[in-house]
Amino acid sequence: MMGFDGRELAGVMRPLLAGHRKERVSLVPILQDVQAKFGYLPREAMLEIAFYLGVPASAVYGVATFYNQFRFTPLGRHPIKVCLGTACHMRGGQLVLGALERELGIKVGEITSDGEYSLDRVACIGCCVLAPVAVVGKEIEPRLSPFKVEEVLAKLR
Repeated sequence: MMGFDGRELAGVMRPLLAGHRKERVSLVPILQDVQAKFGYLPREAMLEIAFYLGVPASAVYGVATFYNQFRFTPLGRHPIKVCLGTACHMRGGQLVLGALERELGIKVGEITSDGEYSLDRVACIGCCVLAPVAVVGKEIEPRLSPFKVEEVLAKLR
């Protein structure tokens, strides 16, 4: 995970935080703004938020982990989201996810050491007729199987 030095983070966080009241009700909007800026919630940024709002860091982390919209690792250059909605699940989405984990050497929510790929699961992409599907970058990969995973990744390499 990428780290930040204090001055670099302060330079980004100061104006971002200044747009919010120093009240606990601002926590979720602040977290959303931080994630929009960085693509995820860096640990250092969550500590800055806690200090700004005058709340324990555990409170910030507790709220951030409660909502599925927040992530704690950056996205890879090629983010991969595997659908595990009902249709995709019934047609082998979990097998596709397992194949991707093996091929990439990472688990859901992680990023490869070279920063190229990140892997996530989603509840539904809305392409049920094409199940199982994954979104690779901005492209929908339809009718996947564990055997097609290598082919999908080969297009990215």
